[in-house]
Amino acid sequence: MKKSEVANPVTGKSEDSTARTSTGTYFSMGEDDVISRIENRVAQVSMIPKENQEGLQILHYEHGQKYEPHFDFFHDQKNQDESMGGQRVATMLMYLSTPDEGGETVFPNAPLKKPGPNLSDCAKKGLSVKSTKGDALLFYSLKPDGTTDDKSLHGSCPTLAGDKWSATKWIHVGSRVGHAPR
Repeated sequence: MKKSEVANPVTGKSEDSTARTSTGTYFSMGEDDVISRIENRVAQVSMIPKENQEGLQILHYEHGQKYEPHFDFFHDQKNQDESMGGQRVATMLMYLSTPDEGGETVFPNAPLKKPGPNLSDCAKKGLSVKSTKGDALLFYSLKPDGTTDDKSLHGSCPTLAGDKWSATKWIHVGSRVGHAPR
């Protein structure tokens, strides 16, 4: 596990940022039987071929660690290249643990009608999902017409008690066959 990085919005290159304080690691597509089964399940649930997925990312958030609200779609042209699968269309977040407090996924641009019980202050800033072991969240970064969706802005609220573990699969509009994980 190493400190998580973010994509520079201009160059598309990965770099360190205080906006993302978790640690993580990547696994290549089909690296083992467990990962292959996860990829097949993500393809089944999303109804998008597994060839369009990036490698699996595992993230660990300790006390106070977070990921500020961000978009999963790319702002730079390099990462949107068709030879690399084009733009990211969807994200599947899989929750591997249940933190004692905090760690929710929040969508600050999505309207919140009524906050649920036991949410952190961060999670009350928009539509939010509690990180619960065994649950998964699929959301789209692009609208059906291919334009970016501002409501897909999301972040991981600080973990306030316990640890948060999650797995992420980013899904592109086209095939990524032959590409290493990002």
